[in-house]
Amino acid sequence: MHKMIAVMALSLLATHVMAAVSPEEAAKLGTTLTPVGAEKAGNADGSIPAWTGGIPKNAGAVDSKGFLADPFANEKPLFVITAATVDKYKDKLSDGQVAMFKRYPETYKIPVYPTHRTVNLPPDIYESIKRSALNVKAINDGNGLENFTGNRYYAFPIPKNGVEVLWNHITRYHGGNLKRIITQATPQTNGSYTPIRFEEEVAVPQAIPDIDAAKAANVLSFFKQSVTAPARLAGNVLLVHETLDQVKEPRLAWIYNAGQRRVRRAPQVSYDGPGTASDGLRTTDNFDMFSGAPDRYDWKLVGKKEMYIPYNSYKLDSPTLKYDDIIKAGHINQDLTRYELHRVWEVVGTVKPSERHIYAKRHMYIDEDSWQVALVDHYDGRGQLWRVAEGHAQFYYDHQVPAYTVETLYDIIAGRYIALGMKNEEKHSFVFGFAAKAADYTPAALRSEGVR
Repeated sequence: MHKMIAVMALSLLATHVMAAVSPEEAAKLGTTLTPVGAEKAGNADGSIPAWTGGIPKNAGAVDSKGFLADPFANEKPLFVITAATVDKYKDKLSDGQVAMFKRYPETYKIPVYPTHRTVNLPPDIYESIKRSALNVKAINDGNGLENFTGNRYYAFPIPKNGVEVLWNHITRYHGGNLKRIITQATPQTNGSYTPIRFEEEVAVPQAIPDIDAAKAANVLSFFKQSVTAPARLAGNVLLVHETLDQVKEPRLAWIYNAGQRRVRRAPQVSYDGPGTASDGLRTTDNFDMFSGAPDRYDWKLVGKKEMYIPYNSYKLDSPTLKYDDIIKAGHINQDLTRYELHRVWEVVGTVKPSERHIYAKRHMYIDEDSWQVALVDHYDGRGQLWRVAEGHAQFYYDHQVPAYTVETLYDIIAGRYIALGMKNEEKHSFVFGFAAKAADYTPAALRSEGVR
């Protein structure tokens, strides 16, 4: 009898964990919590200020190419963490960051600046977030979402477990439909590299007027990526339909190969399949710091902590920089980076006994104000720290969109890394809110995208 009661209690607990929050809890959004679910108050010593609404849309000048002026250009670092001083700050760094100081003691540094809570989102997104809090439930052991309708953003603004925190990163606001031209580098150990140039689009069903609502019911987003340089890769195009419940309906992906002039299904574009033109330095689900289905891992919510994370990285995005100014041997030019003290959600993903992945464990730190993954330490099957990811973020204040400036993934064993997302030398910055058509995201459209 006692066993039966215990089982029932656990069952009820599991049901509660996977349920939407109560109206009383949801009422905290915009009061004691920010509208996205972060703690509105600052920390005890004031080194993290209270959130007072983020920075305004006119926080800085926007140049003719759409690049943003740095609102904090006149600030100097409060201090710079080096290999000589890292032990003093270990409690606010990830194990991966500490390992970077050991791997590159002469050159790796973390310049720490005053903290600015810059993020704020459009009013209609805040309304979507409150609706998500009241209605969205996790299904299929947390790997799918139910009642996630309308503007589908931030599924669990008041999360109860690790997978719900991760879902907020996966379902965060990208500014509606987004176009970008970016460059990726995979330097050799001496710093030499060949730039890989991508033209990318992300479109969401709710911003595609002619979409078939029934067909797109389980689609979170459409992603298209064309390689335009170097010449040997130019013309290859990838199309992905990112599904909400990838257990019920796995991610759909197709590749147009310019050399063969054929469109093929691409089931390898998932999980630990190799990332596009990454020289084996990242997996598919390393893209966007983490993307795709969460179902191969058990996600444990450790809690919240204060950490030095890349933030307000406007200097790193300057159009006055060349890629050679950024890409250096071992790691990017840390003099161009900016770190701030922020509260993060700490989540540990451990591969389920029944599954496989080259990363046996992923230790994640997710910014409370944007729900973007800021840092990830990746461990191999032997339990050894292998790859260290840093998401250098900035807030596009003119469009009220948080995004990455550069994503870095360091292989501390091989001494190589990948840097993805640079656009300093491109003809324009991100384009938000472009008009998308459903026909553009079909396999038949891929052939016309190829450039040779």
